[in-house]
Amino acid sequence: ARVKRYSLRNKVEMLRVETISQAAARQRAGRCGRVADGICIRLYAESDHDRRPAYTEPELLRSSLAAVILRAMSLRLGGVEDFPFLDPPTPRAIADGYALLAELGAVDEAKALTAVGRALAKLPLDPRIGRMLIAGRAEGCLAQLLVIAAALSVQDPRERPQERAGAADQRHARFADERSDFLAMLRLWHFFAEALEHKKSNRKLAQLCRENFLSVARMREWRDLHGQLHTLVAELGWRPSSVDAAQAEGAAAIHRALLAGLLGNVGLRDEASGGYTGARGIKFWVHPGTSTRKPGKWIMAAELVETTRLYARTVAGIDPRWLEELGAQLLKRHHEHPHWEKKRAQVVVLERGTLYGLPVYANRRVPYAPLDPAGAREIFIRAALVEGDFETRAPFFAHNRRLVAEIERLEHKSRRPDILVDDALIYAFYDARLPEDVHNGADFERWRKSVEREDPKRLFLRREDLMRHEAAGITTDNFPPTLRIGPNDFALEYHFEPGAARDGVTLTVPVALLNQLPAARCEWLVPGLLKEKVRAYAKSVPQRLRHRLGPLDDFAARFVAAARPADSPLATALARWIRGELNLEVPVDAFRPDSAPPHLHMNFRVVDEHGRQLAMGRNLAELKRAWAPQTRAALADSASVPEAARHTRWDFGDLAEIMEIRQGGQTLVGYPALADLGDAVALQVFDSPEQARAVHRAGLRRLLALVFRERVRDLEKLVARDNALNLQFAQLAGEVALKEEIVVAALERTFLAEALPTTQAAFQRSVEEGRSRFNLIAQELLRTVGVILAEHAQLQKRLNATAKAFPRVADELRAQFARLLHPRFVSQTPWTRLQHLPRYLKAAALRLDKLREDPARDARLAAEIAPLAVGWQREMAARAKLGAVTAELEQFGWLLEELRVALFAQSLKTPVPVSVKRLSKLWQSIRHA
Repeated sequence: ARVKRYSLRNKVEMLRVETISQAAARQRAGRCGRVADGICIRLYAESDHDRRPAYTEPELLRSSLAAVILRAMSLRLGGVEDFPFLDPPTPRAIADGYALLAELGAVDEAKALTAVGRALAKLPLDPRIGRMLIAGRAEGCLAQLLVIAAALSVQDPRERPQERAGAADQRHARFADERSDFLAMLRLWHFFAEALEHKKSNRKLAQLCRENFLSVARMREWRDLHGQLHTLVAELGWRPSSVDAAQAEGAAAIHRALLAGLLGNVGLRDEASGGYTGARGIKFWVHPGTSTRKPGKWIMAAELVETTRLYARTVAGIDPRWLEELGAQLLKRHHEHPHWEKKRAQVVVLERGTLYGLPVYANRRVPYAPLDPAGAREIFIRAALVEGDFETRAPFFAHNRRLVAEIERLEHKSRRPDILVDDALIYAFYDARLPEDVHNGADFERWRKSVEREDPKRLFLRREDLMRHEAAGITTDNFPPTLRIGPNDFALEYHFEPGAARDGVTLTVPVALLNQLPAARCEWLVPGLLKEKVRAYAKSVPQRLRHRLGPLDDFAARFVAAARPADSPLATALARWIRGELNLEVPVDAFRPDSAPPHLHMNFRVVDEHGRQLAMGRNLAELKRAWAPQTRAALADSASVPEAARHTRWDFGDLAEIMEIRQGGQTLVGYPALADLGDAVALQVFDSPEQARAVHRAGLRRLLALVFRERVRDLEKLVARDNALNLQFAQLAGEVALKEEIVVAALERTFLAEALPTTQAAFQRSVEEGRSRFNLIAQELLRTVGVILAEHAQLQKRLNATAKAFPRVADELRAQFARLLHPRFVSQTPWTRLQHLPRYLKAAALRLDKLREDPARDARLAAEIAPLAVGWQREMAARAKLGAVTAELEQFGWLLEELRVALFAQSLKTPVPVSVKRLSKLWQSIRHA
């Protein structure tokens, strides 16, 4: 049989199929012999019958005791736990009954009846339903609640025969509401009421109910019970009001009233499973027979019944805010993460409200002081006063924050984190002065203003209060706030956080001044960090040299005392000072800058004209390359030079040597130049003299080519007619045109060999002086290039034949030819060197002649020149990355070519005396310059 039981653990009713008791079995046997002796045949084993309980458990022991307790209290029968029941309920069942009454607000914490409890006791109804009626009266929807209460107290009048289930569902759909089964009850009620009002006979009424799959008997029972409830509330003096359930406000009032009795039957949807989590963590599902299709995230149920699984019957969606309003006495409030909020000037705590474990709301900010005044005061002092997260105009506050900031800056500059006292001592300072009841901004301001009338300095900290005694002598003299470079002062910031991007000293540079910042000067940092950096450099020197420097701390101190920051690299200055002071030769590359920790390398912060950060890093060369377009644009915007004007002749006056431009309090130094536009030239301004000189040279060539347009065109035709020469050059230079190279070289040698004109008069003088020489020089260039290409073509044939037997020599000669005869060697090799290229090629041919006779001699001579050649190539590559290739370094490369002639082809002679010894000494002086 299906036996109705109440689960104390889940607070739900269960309808489970159970085996009947022996007494119930005997009762059924008695029915078989009512009029005569009969025989009862039981379809289970006798042993099973004998194991069953003797009697059916009384309903008192398998029901909720809330109604019993309420009735006993109203009749003043004493405690229900002391009542002499024939079958006394368990203490747990009694406690559950009291809990339900507390949920309904019928009893207080002392288990005494409340006003709601006394009203409930007058209603001969289930306490939950009675509570709904009381709430319905308060909400102004008692009329609707009487209908729903009666419906919940009878069996559902809707019928659903299995053979016509589809038709029944279709008929019942007219009463359905997609969010509430309770509103569906009201629709069904109104439908039947209208049918009664317009009925002609009972037969027609019964037929209408059958057509809509409704039980006439249950409908009448529903109406009868409603009439009884109506009479009951009338006797109590309650007047049912009329509320239209179709209105949103009316529907909300109805559901709030229902929720007052169903607080324990709410659920929160579990998106993963599709079911709902109810009170105390139970899991349930909406019954398939419900008419709701969109009940919502939060629902309430008239009952929770466990059959094959735990189902919610008669459900409706609810607003979770109602739970807080109606179940305030049941909410458990959890508080976490108390913290100071500057905007509210108050210590707040995050409150989380739960109803039987369900989260009704979370992260609500509520004042912390009413919960824990001492804790709120501590947080206020630490966050608002010690950490300074407070909005106030109090003089002490600005003074104390400024004093703390000064000492913190001193810590960053001196890289000592132990100067400022810890927060505990500052906290103790305020704690000793503030009253116990001050724990928010408003209270503090009132107290402070009253105290400062008598003692204005009551909350002022002193410098000695904030500094540890052992750090009292530390100053910031060696850590200036700005660095003077040229006409500009660059702001410096100090930060002590090893491993962080801003650790060390950061120089802020506007993007317009980035290319004018000398990398060598920045290597010297500031006086306060120079000694540590010099010590790191000295420590990176190989051991065989390092021990001769003496104690590194003393060495660094002596250098810092003697040297002054300069535009030469720090390593170069160190090598020079060591040579002069200690008579010790330490190569510049013996110092390894990368061995110094990151904070000993200047950090650069690039900003735009508005001070917004564009980039930050310690590699100045990389920053210059990355932001070169923006740097040029910023300089061009500031310079008063009409860049857009195109010129085909010198009609724009003289060029200034430099231009000083004021921008945002900084002085930009610009270098004007003529820029090549292809068919014209234009004035542009550059931020480095080297770049301006290179651009100006190309612009001058373009302007000269425009002036001598006819002669240039004739020269190009002359070069183009020599097909053999062009073919030889194309094999060497690829897509570079020989005629363009000859024209550029001829213009350079004829007009620009001595100086680059920057005035109109100098340009005209150069034009007149070179007019008669241009064709002669061009023809001489063409003949020289022809000789060079012919020599190279012959050498290539011999080299290919030699490569297999002597691969080392072949590789050396190919590398030499690649340096000398690159695609633009005609225009980029000075004439003083270009005319020597045939001799260098002949020297290579003589080397090949002697190679077969004495390979050992060639290897010995190659070994002598190799250290110088390799060192020069490395230095050239390193300085080319920084854009710092000097004329001395380039000259040394040509001397290496002369040394090859002297070693491998002495018969060709050299214009200057050269030897390995001479060049070694010269190389040492160049590297240390």
